[in-house]
This record gives sequence, structure tokens and C-alpha cells, in this order.
Amino acid sequence: MGAPSLPLSRPPSQRARNQLPRCLADSETPAPRFTQSITRHSHLSRRAAVASLPLIAIVLRAPIGSAAVEAPAAVIVPGLAPDQSRYDAADPELRAAAGLVREALEAGSLEEEEELWTRIIDGYGGRDAEWAPDVVGRALGNRGNARSRRGDLAGAVADYNAAIEACPWSVDPVLNRGVALEALGRWDEAIRDYRSVLKVAPFDPSALNNLGNAYAGKGQWDEAERYYGRAVALAPEFAFAAANRACALYQLGRVDDSLRLMRNLLRRYPTFPDMRAALTVALWRNGEEGEAEEEWLRVDDPRYRDVAWLKESRRWPPDLITGMEAFLELKSRV
Repeated sequence: MGAPSLPLSRPPSQRARNQLPRCLADSETPAPRFTQSITRHSHLSRRAAVASLPLIAIVLRAPIGSAAVEAPAAVIVPGLAPDQSRYDAADPELRAAAGLVREALEAGSLEEEEELWTRIIDGYGGRDAEWAPDVVGRALGNRGNARSRRGDLAGAVADYNAAIEACPWSVDPVLNRGVALEALGRWDEAIRDYRSVLKVAPFDPSALNNLGNAYAGKGQWDEAERYYGRAVALAPEFAFAAANRACALYQLGRVDDSLRLMRNLLRRYPTFPDMRAALTVALWRNGEEGEAEEEWLRVDDPRYRDVAWLKESRRWPPDLITGMEAFLELKSRV
């Protein structure tokens, strides 16, 4: 069985690519598919698969600009969700909006995608129609995802803010805003967003994994490990939450537990480079140089030779970073 797909070019867990009103699903205009999902192995919105490994920072490029955008506390009220069965599937404006959504999801570039979401926002934002806030709110969240993927994190946070205001019943823009805040190093605000999601969706493995990431960013590895563990307990196939937990266990000095989890993951996903590289370091520091060398030969992702990338993007814990630095320094002398 191969490693889980690592959609580095896909939206970070962007659950935000939410579905269009269900009333269009059976109409002549098919409802566009909204894929969901990313992952430090951080998940941006969930309504999608558990995907993505490399930290959000791997997916979210370096921030564009430096101006901070406020992120007001979110209160999610699921009971405010609109009754989509009341939408008129024959409404030509709703059908036109659906067509634009489909175009945006199939856009060939981030610039084109962002422009199409903007057309929906500008074109339908002032409409006096029951469906308009729902559709526009979703478009705002999706434009935030597009901006995140091209590195405009301030713009993404602003869009998520607007999406939260337009769709106060939805967890997706709150979860995705948390991921953007993580990428900006605004750990406490990210934690607040993830906790807001968990208040209404306490069994959401993406939110639990991301909460672990935020605590890891603060250096609170015991808390990080606890939330990664809860995510894995709820979703045993969530490989990236398990990988994050293995790294946290190593940082906490639970080396045997960490090694066991790394090996288990590699049995299931033999081409999982993150765990292969981490296992290399753990074995080498454990005095098992021969096995470490064998594992290293199977790491085919060159980024794991870049310590700066491991620190700033993958965000490995300090002990793994130190071990990799020493290992690479030794290799350079050979």
C-alpha cells in the first residue's frame, strides 16, 4: 500500500470548498463538486478527505505583505444554518451562480480561481434572495483558500472573517482561518478558532490535529501529543495526525513509543517520506547507525536534507531537528 497522497499544491484541508445548495443536485445543472481538506500535517477545512502532510507552511507559502488583520472571536451557531430545501432550483440567478462556482473549482490557475470567486462575491453580495448569503459566504471562504495557497495570508484571514460573518453556522471558515493564523505564527488565535470548532463538533479529527499543531508551535508538546492522540483515536486512518503524534512523542522523550508508531506507519505506508526521515534520525541517535543509513537511502524527498525547511515549514520538534543536523553534518564528512 502506498503512502497517502500528499497534495502539496492543493488547498490546505480546505473543507471550504463546500457544497452548493442541495436543491441543485438533481437539477439539469449539476451541483459542482467541492473538494475539501488540508494538514502541519494541518487540515484546513474538513468536508473532504484526510489529506496532506507537510505542515501548512509547506502548502501555505511565505506570507505576502506584513499588515496584520484582526481575527475576531468566532461563535458558531449551527442552528442558524439555512434550510436549503427552500431554495428555488429554477431560479436563474442561483443557477448562474452555480455555473460560476463550477468554473472556479475547475480554474486552471489560482489567479483565475480567485477572480471567479470575486465575481460571485461582487455579483451576488447585495441580492435580496434567500440563498445569497449562503452562496456568497461559501465563495468568501473559497477565495480565502485560494489566497492562502498563493501566500496572501492577510487577505485570506480577511475573507475568512467575512465568511464567518455571512455563514455563522459553518465550521469551515473558522477552521480554515485557524490554519492561516497558524501559518502566521498567531498560535493563541489559532487555538481559539480550533476550540470554537470543537465546541460544536467535538469529534472533528481535523480540528483536533490542528489544535495539536498550534500547541506544538507554542512548544507545548505534551498538549500537542494529547490532541494528536485524540485525532488518531477518532480517525485511525488519519496518517498525518499519527505522524505528528510520533514526532511529539519523540520530543517528549518517549522514544520507544515514537519508534513503534513510526514503524507501524511505514508498514502501512512504505513511501511516507516524513516518517522515513524521522525514523532515520531516531535510529541514528539510538546508536543504530546501520539501520539508520538503510532508512535514509529510502528517503527520496530532497526537502528532508534542508534543515531550514524542516524548522520553518515541516516544523519538526527540536530534538528531531538537532538529530537531523548532526546526521547531515556527519554525512557531509564522508
